[in-house]
Amino acid sequence: MEIISSQYLISNPDFSQCPKPDRPEYAFIGRSNVGKSSLINMITNNKSLAKTSSAPGKTQLINHFEITSSPSPLHKAEKGGGKGVRWYIVDLPGYGYAKISQSSRRRWEQMIENYIRKRENLVCLFVLIDNRHEPQAIDIEFINQLGKWGVPFVLVFTKSDKNKPAATTRNVDSFLSVLAQTWEQPPPYFVTSAFNKAGRELLLDYIEKLNKGFNRL
Repeated sequence: MEIISSQYLISNPDFSQCPKPDRPEYAFIGRSNVGKSSLINMITNNKSLAKTSSAPGKTQLINHFEITSSPSPLHKAEKGGGKGVRWYIVDLPGYGYAKISQSSRRRWEQMIENYIRKRENLVCLFVLIDNRHEPQAIDIEFINQLGKWGVPFVLVFTKSDKNKPAATTRNVDSFLSVLAQTWEQPPPYFVTSAFNKAGRELLLDYIEKLNKGFNRL
């Protein structure tokens, strides 16, 4: 799959104000400063799409981006496969150590929970994990909560370029080992780098497969 176009569409404080749920949607979330905006820009090959910042907590709303993609050569041969496919990427506020008030934090949490649990066209949630660190309790707790809610998700380990390959493997294995304490099977996962675009093609292939199964295309 290749990205034909990507553009910012709208930001909202509540899922009920989001665009009409008429196309597949993929939301990205993670601990503050996990590299979420950089990853979105890498996936779409658009450096100016999602606003990046060194200050945690920059994203405070539900941000929608409209994406148009062309099918991979394999899928072009299928019926209707030559048409561009439109879908959404959503940039959600991060969780973690952002310096915000308790009331603002609770408002963010409620906004995120309502979106994740009630947005009917949300196909998959991409949970970003900073690959530079050992497993963090806040990530594990969030993932376990997704399990209780029954929300489909995958893991995306970011910033792999910041580690030596052995450290990347060690940290991924360690994280999956901790998850194995509460999960019978680990979720799908990807190892990525916004710097050298590692994992980009695998992510796009995964999204393309999910797009094919969306019943409103």
